[in-house]
Amino acid sequence: MKKVKNIIIGFGKGGKTLAKFLAKKGEQVVVVEKSNQMYGGTCINIACLPSKRLIIESENGMEFSQAVNGKNEMTAFLRDKNYHMLADEKTVTVLDGQASFMNNHQVKVKTENGIEELEADRIFINTGALPIILPIPGLKESKYMLDSTQAMDQTQLPDNLAVIGAGYIGLEFAAMFARFGSKVTVLDHNQEFLGREDDDIAQAVKKDLEDLGIKFELGVDIEKVVDNSNGAEIFFTKDGQRKQISADRILSATGRRPNTQDLGLKNTDIATDERGFIKVNDELQTSVDNVWAIGDVKGGLQFTYISLDDFRIIKSQLFGNGQYKLSSRKNIPYSVFINPALSRVGLNEKQAKNQNIDYVVKKLPVAAIPKARVAKDTRGLFKALVDPKSDQILGATLYGIESYELINQVSLAINQKIPASVLRDQIYTHPTMSEAFNDLFA
Repeated sequence: MKKVKNIIIGFGKGGKTLAKFLAKKGEQVVVVEKSNQMYGGTCINIACLPSKRLIIESENGMEFSQAVNGKNEMTAFLRDKNYHMLADEKTVTVLDGQASFMNNHQVKVKTENGIEELEADRIFINTGALPIILPIPGLKESKYMLDSTQAMDQTQLPDNLAVIGAGYIGLEFAAMFARFGSKVTVLDHNQEFLGREDDDIAQAVKKDLEDLGIKFELGVDIEKVVDNSNGAEIFFTKDGQRKQISADRILSATGRRPNTQDLGLKNTDIATDERGFIKVNDELQTSVDNVWAIGDVKGGLQFTYISLDDFRIIKSQLFGNGQYKLSSRKNIPYSVFINPALSRVGLNEKQAKNQNIDYVVKKLPVAAIPKARVAKDTRGLFKALVDPKSDQILGATLYGIESYELINQVSLAINQKIPASVLRDQIYTHPTMSEAFNDLFA
């Protein structure tokens, strides 16, 4: 059995950044990746970057197959770049194969050439998450069913697309395909649309998506999916009535589960929660000494920038003062890349009311922002919550063009305790969306 200093299982954002850092420290690292199509991780290959590339191309009016080809060229370039970023390091070995634990600190890797057995001082689990397929009769077996990965590899645009799930991922895909020209129907079990967002924001988003041609069937119970020669029939009940729709493709967008099925965790003392995500403490350590879990596999927010921040926690432990921990992480911004984009950080009105937090709400219609007029897109609403006593920003929800850039300014202000009045009085270039803060926080 070969002994090594570090094993990183999975080539995702946190793992690859950690591997590069350890290599610069002169440490030996073995990075195990099951698929040579996943060098660099989920984000660059099948999620953030390729999906946003397709979203942008749909907004620019590009033909679907041409957009998919361009996306594939981009991911191939990034995949090769990420591979060589690690493989060219003298102390890093990239090992293609399926890793599974033999015990707490020993791992076997099934490769094309046989089994390699490794023992490591440190092991980092970075295997990410996979799409959930709900146990709807006929759905998993349907030859017309797509998950989020398969949806981006279609070379032919669906005429009629049914999206199961009205969450953020489902809405991004629904909007993208609608802009490419598909007729899109979104089905969701929940009666309330975007239940985590404020009602005025949710209503504005829903109206704009409906104006794009998307049809919503909310509060439904899907009974079954039945294939036919031209597509599939989806049978569901709504308000006590039985209905059905036809689709030539069905996109399942109902969340993600931890990618741990083949890891052999049963051979270890590594604990998981009720959903199968690996339990970690404030330092990302599992229930086994010198074994960490980073990225989506540990649950919580599933963003590539969270995985990158997980690396910072590990770095702080191994080579820093150990003060940066999970509990240090606050007010994480996020963006939903529909058009216009929906971005948020901190509290919204629903949360503030539920927590009995005193606030003043600030609102600004995007139509009042000069840059929105210049860009010819005045849809949306900006909202912010401010503490009336301290003038600290409690949170913001920005629904409008370029909100994915603006939200980071608000996040910085919240975390650095910059008062709302500072953003209000700041001198911004013109015409820009950021100068909206002059009026929003007035």
